[in-house]
Amino acid sequence: MSHLSGSLRRVINAWGTPTPFGVSRSDAAVAQAAADMLQRHVVMAELQARTGQALAAWSGAEAACVTHCSASAITLAVAACMSGLDGARIAQLPDVRGLPHRVLMLASHQVNYGHAIKQAVRLAGARPVPCATVEDLDAAAATGSVACVLAVESHLAPGCGPAQTAALLALARRVDVPLVLDAAAQDWRAAELVGSGASLVLLSGQKYLRAPTAGLVLGRAALVAAVDAQHGGIGRGMKPTKEALAGVLAALQARVGTSRVDWLAAQQLKVAALEHDLADWPGVQTHREPDPLRGGFDRLWLAIDPVITGVDAAALVRRLRDADPVIAVAPHRVAQGLIGLELSGVDDSEMADLCAGLQRALVNGTGV
Repeated sequence: MSHLSGSLRRVINAWGTPTPFGVSRSDAAVAQAAADMLQRHVVMAELQARTGQALAAWSGAEAACVTHCSASAITLAVAACMSGLDGARIAQLPDVRGLPHRVLMLASHQVNYGHAIKQAVRLAGARPVPCATVEDLDAAAATGSVACVLAVESHLAPGCGPAQTAALLALARRVDVPLVLDAAAQDWRAAELVGSGASLVLLSGQKYLRAPTAGLVLGRAALVAAVDAQHGGIGRGMKPTKEALAGVLAALQARVGTSRVDWLAAQQLKVAALEHDLADWPGVQTHREPDPLRGGFDRLWLAIDPVITGVDAAALVRRLRDADPVIAVAPHRVAQGLIGLELSGVDDSEMADLCAGLQRALVNGTGV
């Protein structure tokens, strides 16, 4: 262990794949591929092309490329829809004078993953146009100057999913603009999403694929090329690194050798074991909830009764984050008295420490 690693608090990640806690842990082969690439020179265009070919073959897309992260992929996808491959337009951005620059999206898709998705759109110079319904978006499209329709598939976006994406795809086709689909954490569904008809599908390489930080852009060849071209424009600061590209290639190779059935079975066993261990804790009620986007695994939600435990859900999240080791849990339902646990980032060897950390955080109350 390096001196730096030894000086940082250990994290037990029971949230899933959140950026504030390092997203995921790469396999040894992925880490080695990144380390090897750090020790050599390479023609970056060749490495980007090789990685794009591998991503396209894996997903069934016409073409693919990599940008720094999925947040930057949103910005550069919107930019590509405005500029295409026109060098003058690429150089002009984020000045959008004379360019189609309105981005239609549902209000419920205004997710915040560390910053608001609308800000990712505005970074390209574009203007997000959120509406409550698809019918309202149709009316908004009549004003003209539409660059694209932006859809989101995330458990953070209520009501999203294949049916809603299909409705937004139909809208994009009526307006004759691309549909950009942000599905950052849905890499297990890559082929399905590409097959949905979206012009561009944006994924995060560092979530369940467990690559280094990378935004994966899959879709129509001309638009993918326009996204990559932005790395010579507003995307210069959003370009992928050589170690990230090498890591994505290694992660794709590891994914091919991974049984989806076995992976899902392992996740469900961990959830069942934790549910059993927490069953008799006073003031804590559990319920399992399937991933709403057909991920195939369950999350465990804990309802915290502050009268019995002496701590409410929000305070419990803070205690867990201030602890050593840190226990990371999903906080976005604390107003409802709930904390969420997704165990994809928890090794079997960490399950006992996870239970112990939860118990320590509750020990000041009257329950456990």
